[in-house]
Amino acid sequence: MTKIKTSRRSFLKGSVAVGGAALTASTTANASEPDPLITEMQEWAQFTGDGVDATPYGLPIDFESDVVRRNVEWLTADTISSVNFTPIHALDGTITPQGCAFERHHSGAIELRKEDYRLMINGLVEKPLIFTYEDLERFPRENHVYFCECAANTGMEWAGAQLNGAQFTHGMIHNMEYTGIPLRTLLNEAGIKPEGSWVFVEGADASSNGRSIPIEKALDDVFVAFKANGEALRKEHGYPVRLVVPGWEGNMWVKWLRRVEVTDQPIESREETSKYTDTLADGTSRKWTWVMDAKSVITSPSPQAPIKHKSGPLVVSGLAWSGHGAITRVDVTLDGGKNWYQARLAKPGETKALTRFYLDIDWNGKEMFLQSRAHDETGYVQPTKEQLRKVRGLNSIYHNNCIQTWWVKKGGEVENVEVS
Repeated sequence: MTKIKTSRRSFLKGSVAVGGAALTASTTANASEPDPLITEMQEWAQFTGDGVDATPYGLPIDFESDVVRRNVEWLTADTISSVNFTPIHALDGTITPQGCAFERHHSGAIELRKEDYRLMINGLVEKPLIFTYEDLERFPRENHVYFCECAANTGMEWAGAQLNGAQFTHGMIHNMEYTGIPLRTLLNEAGIKPEGSWVFVEGADASSNGRSIPIEKALDDVFVAFKANGEALRKEHGYPVRLVVPGWEGNMWVKWLRRVEVTDQPIESREETSKYTDTLADGTSRKWTWVMDAKSVITSPSPQAPIKHKSGPLVVSGLAWSGHGAITRVDVTLDGGKNWYQARLAKPGETKALTRFYLDIDWNGKEMFLQSRAHDETGYVQPTKEQLRKVRGLNSIYHNNCIQTWWVKKGGEVENVEVS
């Protein structure tokens, strides 16, 4: 493994070798020529601005109005049972603003007041219980940052390069700080009977979206959340209470959580039989593939975030995550996998949370085939699409964690492609 050793000073002094090629740097500004934005009084400095009450709930400035969730109209019959996508190409860091975090609904987002909220714990318990929202607020609470990824994220890419944008290929994911109560706290309050080996969770919406979870996971890190990023959950994210199932597919993160039933077997609901199973080449399907394996994607440059400057310093940036734990390393290639370089992690990886990585290079203006490859703490390495196809074939929809390729063209335009 070769690391690219660069600095901004080296960029401005000359060139740096990357993959055996010398990439010539160029400065981005010429201070010898007067810039009217510096030398002349601008309009925004001549008048007073908005007062402190202009926007009681702060909103993004108009200049960032393109940083929004987007739907793919032809993907589903309507928007009631559909999905939109996080604009990951336009974000940095790791925390997803709630207003940008993707939505996935099976029967639409409902309006449920805190006063009308109830959570039932029943089934194989010593004492069935019903909690109000105010009851939940009285339990000792915790804060955890986790990613939530739809099992169908990148699903359109199984058969080849389909959607031209990181938002659409990988945007069914968000990463937020959740506040709430471990599910085990509530289960212990009810008292689990010895024969209880599963829980069945369901939501208050029309679909209910019921899922079965092994009791070991339920008692481990599953979380009943009522805040995200410090504020109440948004309507589209399950207000007032949702389930958080760290590292596991987003369909299990039941929104508008209304019931947790302790059982001695899985319920075999629609969402865990005909849906959210992985169909293989021979027609059989894998079941109980809950964990989201290690995955990564370069968010910039990407089709929605092309290179707009000429040759010179370039920050390659992306996200990596693993449902098995923390990301320990991310490799980046500029030539479709011939040479790999270890990226810089913005901070040490956190368990079951997004990790931001950067590779600072000096672009020579020539085409590149960008890929990233994630490693997690278990030793798992993100596979190529070819490696996945050898095991899964082309019939799958879910759990596509393949290496993604972006073709950066000479002018800086970027396209989703597949290399072999």
